[in-house]
Amino acid sequence: MIYLDNAATSFPKPEAVYLALDRFARQSLANPGRAGHKMALAAEHALDDGRHRLNRFFNGKWPERFVFTLNGTDALNMAFKGVLKRGDHVITTNLEHNSVSRPLVAMEKAGLITLTRVLADAGGTVDPAAFRQAITPNTKLIAVTHGSNVLGTVQPIAEIGRVAKEADLVFLVDAAQTAGVIPIDIQALNIDLLAVPGHKSLLGPTGTGFLYVAPRIQLGPWREGGTGGDSSTPTQPAEFPYFLEGGTPNVLGIAGLSAGLQYVETEGLAKIHQHEVDLTERLWKRLDEIGGIEVFGHRDMTRRVGTLSFRCEALAAPEIGGILDQAFDIAIRPGLHCAPYIHKAVGSYPDGLVRVSPGPFNTSADIDRIADALKEILT
Repeated sequence: MIYLDNAATSFPKPEAVYLALDRFARQSLANPGRAGHKMALAAEHALDDGRHRLNRFFNGKWPERFVFTLNGTDALNMAFKGVLKRGDHVITTNLEHNSVSRPLVAMEKAGLITLTRVLADAGGTVDPAAFRQAITPNTKLIAVTHGSNVLGTVQPIAEIGRVAKEADLVFLVDAAQTAGVIPIDIQALNIDLLAVPGHKSLLGPTGTGFLYVAPRIQLGPWREGGTGGDSSTPTQPAEFPYFLEGGTPNVLGIAGLSAGLQYVETEGLAKIHQHEVDLTERLWKRLDEIGGIEVFGHRDMTRRVGTLSFRCEALAAPEIGGILDQAFDIAIRPGLHCAPYIHKAVGSYPDGLVRVSPGPFNTSADIDRIADALKEILT
């Protein structure tokens, strides 16, 4: 299988991740914070180590403000439903994944919030000035994807963060497509809430993620339950991260996430990003040669991640995806990519687009193979 669906989840993982998972599962897989024996302490250390690594990598304020979650969706729900109150106004974009859109639309339909969507331009980029113009007296939150999972375009979150700071608004960034390939400095970018899955470009296992919560942000508890360290209080302990981490965490997955993050740090973001966009540009050039294919998003590779979406009038995206899988053993993602608003905006709804997303372990030969397959299918 040639795997080119890294925007959904990265594969393969670095060998160090597999080794870390196996070693931890065999030696240290106890319940963290629930007992004083060696295995429980080792499990707690894995959590602490993960938080310290994340705090250093993303330049957070304190390690304990990194709350481990099930995935990016869990982190986003925790943020929205913890920070928003009745009557609040939210500004977001039409680039968003359903992990952002659905919770917000559900709250809007329930009459709890009002919602404004800033529209991306033809190249797939939002204008920071449009956020300033959309602010009302009731605006509480700006929620933006850092990188489009459909178009691959990286958004100007530094400028949007300045708009949020000037207006004293909460600024939330969904970094599902960028964390691990694009530098993210939480403090420099004025990010209050950062939601990240661990299984994409951080190269960890599925079932992992985190929400960073800036010290100035007050959230309601997402779930209540055991925390291990404080069993006496009748309600969830106010101390972070336990305030938002009720129940036994996925400590095995977090051990794997730490190993993935260490790999990314060792390789370097610039190297990984350049490799992925070089492969993207290579494919784009091959598609140009085939002809009859429309690629979406701007072509400035310095403002993209390694995700390329296209369509061909000769064959619908789901059919192309099925043929690549069954006849050529190539994995890509056709369809709407859980982001229907941007597909409607670019005119690819309801069939969607073919999305190809190389990762750090793909090669030029992989790109040539899919290009040859597409040429065979479409010409």
